Amino acid sequence: MAGVTIAAQVEEMKRSGPEQPDPRMAAFAREQAGLAHTQVPAGVAEVGMRLPDADLLAADGSPLSLGEALGEGFTVLVLYRGAWCPYCNITLRTYQSELLPGLRERGTELAALSPQKPDGSLTMKEKHDLEFTVLSDPGLAVGRAIGVLTDPTEESLAAQLELGLDLSAVNADGTTALPMPTVVIVDDELKIRWIDVHPDYTTRTEPEEIFAALDALEGRS
Repeated sequence: MAGVTIAAQVEEMKRSGPEQPDPRMAAFAREQAGLAHTQVPAGVAEVGMRLPDADLLAADGSPLSLGEALGEGFTVLVLYRGAWCPYCNITLRTYQSELLPGLRERGTELAALSPQKPDGSLTMKEKHDLEFTVLSDPGLAVGRAIGVLTDPTEESLAAQLELGLDLSAVNADGTTALPMPTVVIVDDELKIRWIDVHPDYTTRTEPEEIFAALDALEGRS
């Protein structure tokens, strides 16, 4: 869906859902309603903070540090929930088509990071033919450092289990913790130069917002 915003795709997904949805989905609707007006929590990392050089895993399971995963200059680092999340699928697919080409023109790297095991990263990468780096943060070190870790509601966790998703089995650390969807632009010293956090996981940072942030950082605006 070239040129279509993430928000528009999310709305279309909601409209095209079944007329009689699975009653278990009501748990997620209630969770989302509670998040709709949630503010970014206190303590979230600010511009200028340096991220830890966390131990990560590539999609093939090989170890590497965050610093090794970043490019020279700026890197757009995307924290997402997992391959099971429909909103994450829309977002990363859109970043592949609408964000990555422009980043390549600028010499800017793109990397996505989640708490899931490497096989989940590989699933996401293969499903959408992603040409950018997809990583696992097995200790949630990056999300914790940024201050964006959260947990689904108990009702949502129960509904997930009924639908066949056990986050404690999917996540590399055996917990149900997830990052709030977050985009940070970091430099090659691991310093945050721009950050956008979404407590409501149904909303995401649009490609044009990322380009505008890069333009400001590079003195193009």
